[in-house]
Amino acid sequence: MAMAGTAPAVQINGGLNISSKHGMLGTIRCRNACADEVAIQLQSSRNGMGCCSGAARFASLARTIIKQRPNREAGFFCAGAKIRKGKKSTETEYPWPDKINLDEQGSCLKYLSRFKPLAAPPKPVTLPFERPLADLEKKIDEVRELAHKTGMDFSEQIRELEEKYNQVRQDLYLHLTPVQRLSVARHPNRPTCLDHVLNIADKWLELHGDRGGFEDPALVTGIGKIDGMSFMFLGHQKGRNTKENIYRNFAMPSPNGYRKALRMMRHADHHGFPILSFIDTPGAYAGIKAEELGQGEAIAHNLREMFGLRVPIITTVIGEGGSGGALAIGCCDKMLMLENAVYYVASPEACAAILWKTADAAPKVSCYSFARKCRIGLLKLDKST
Repeated sequence: MAMAGTAPAVQINGGLNISSKHGMLGTIRCRNACADEVAIQLQSSRNGMGCCSGAARFASLARTIIKQRPNREAGFFCAGAKIRKGKKSTETEYPWPDKINLDEQGSCLKYLSRFKPLAAPPKPVTLPFERPLADLEKKIDEVRELAHKTGMDFSEQIRELEEKYNQVRQDLYLHLTPVQRLSVARHPNRPTCLDHVLNIADKWLELHGDRGGFEDPALVTGIGKIDGMSFMFLGHQKGRNTKENIYRNFAMPSPNGYRKALRMMRHADHHGFPILSFIDTPGAYAGIKAEELGQGEAIAHNLREMFGLRVPIITTVIGEGGSGGALAIGCCDKMLMLENAVYYVASPEACAAILWKTADAAPKVSCYSFARKCRIGLLKLDKST
């Protein structure tokens, strides 16, 4: 007896080989009339599973056949099962889309990364001190719309508004307070680590895992080429929206992320690849699970090992660099910082929680640090004169 939807069974070596269009389903051997001695061995060439829900169906079918002819000697019978297609992943574009467009070099490496262009551009975010700029942009748009509707020439008014906009923008960003500069460093639409890597590297292949069974998406690593020279890239990766931020843990690595980074740095040192690291994190993840896995030990191990690497290390702070979480990939030969980036021992919120027992005093910490920096600078200037 055979079920619909399967290929015919073939007797092989005293047993029964059951196959279908998806590959070998299994082998059923019937040794005698006892149902308890029916052996079912499922071997799937499609998914490599040793057993599945179909095993129970095979056993039930075998017992039914044996009970129907208890006085007959062991024989061979046909059985089959239909394989149901599995559910598709929620992320259908990873790793391969339906249509593959190769890049200029004829490579498909870009499809091996989870980092894909957003379906919709991110919403513009206006910081509190940028309100004057937003008002001027709104006025410029209104004048342009009026000119389009009426057909009148408002080019002179638009030019004056644009000049005023550029002047206000320049004045604002030339005189940023420490709190405002910190908000710019944390801007949600600020370019992330992978944005920089994909723009400066000709080829890029992301590497995963710490060889201990863990993968941390908050810290990305990979090999890339710039002008024919191979580099090892490391960096904290923030999300571009809420879903990505949750997946990336808001760029706060766990011990597994730092151990992954250390594995890649040793790989780069072995093969002679220069290391480029990008810092953009509020700090290492401070959860209970991270402490149980040895967060402090992982950071300390990275600091010790990076001092002994023979390849050059260039570190760039692209956003905020907080505490040991940033320093764990920041022991370098050359340190660079982008404009309006910050690098601190502890975040203003953490300092406020220590000094004033509340994170709401973070602006007070920033202004205090800025005033202290200016006072130290004046003392050095007095001594030099």
